[in-house]
Amino acid sequence: MRRLLKDNGLSLTMLGLFLLFWVGHSLTGWKQNNQERTQHGLTSEGYGAYLHSGEFLESTFENWESEFLQMAMFVVLAGKLKQKGAADSKKRDGTDEVDQDPRTHVRPDSPWPVRRGGWVLALYSHSLSLTLFALFLFSFVMHAVHGTRMYNEEQLRHGSQAIPVLGFLGTPTFWFQAFQNWQSEFLSVGALVLLSIFLREKGSPESKPVHVPSRETEGA
Repeated sequence: MRRLLKDNGLSLTMLGLFLLFWVGHSLTGWKQNNQERTQHGLTSEGYGAYLHSGEFLESTFENWESEFLQMAMFVVLAGKLKQKGAADSKKRDGTDEVDQDPRTHVRPDSPWPVRRGGWVLALYSHSLSLTLFALFLFSFVMHAVHGTRMYNEEQLRHGSQAIPVLGFLGTPTFWFQAFQNWQSEFLSVGALVLLSIFLREKGSPESKPVHVPSRETEGA
C-alpha cells in the first residue's frame, strides 16, 4: 500500500481533491437550489433528486467541457508552437526527444502499438490529444443535453414553450455558459506559460530549475 501511494501520489491526490470539491459543489448547489425553489413557492428537492437534475449535471459538464478543451488544445499547441524561456515549451533548435520517429527507436519494452506499427502506431502517436478531445466532445454534448433540461424547466415556469437540444445550442444562454469557462481556462494556461519564464517552483516539473536563466527554454 505504501508503494502504491508513493508511485501514484499525484494522481490519487488530484482525484481525491476532485471528489472533495465535487461533493462540495453538489451540496452547496443543492442548498442554493432549494432556496430558489422556496422563493418560487415550490417544495424542496431531495439531495438524490438534485444529483439527477439538469441544474447539477449542466453545471458539472459545463466545467468539465472547458477543462478538457483547454488540456487538449495545450497538448496540441505545445507540440507545434514554442515560447522562449517557458518551462513547457520545446527546445528552440527542434531536438526534443518527443519529436523523434518512434519507428527508429523501437525497444523490447516499448508500448505494443509502437512494436505493432502501421495505423495502430499512427493512432497511438496522437492518442493523448484524441482522448482529451473525445472527453471534451462528450462533456460538450452532456452540457447541451442537461443545459436544455434546465433551460426548459425555467421556460415552462414562465409559461414559455420547451425547445429541443439543437434549439438550445442556438441560444445565447448556451454559449454564454461555454465562453465564460473557456476564456478563463486559456487565461490560466497562458499565465502559466508566461510566468514560468521568470518564476520558479523548486522540485516541480512545471517549473524550470531554479538556477536556469529566464531566457532559456527548459532542456535547451
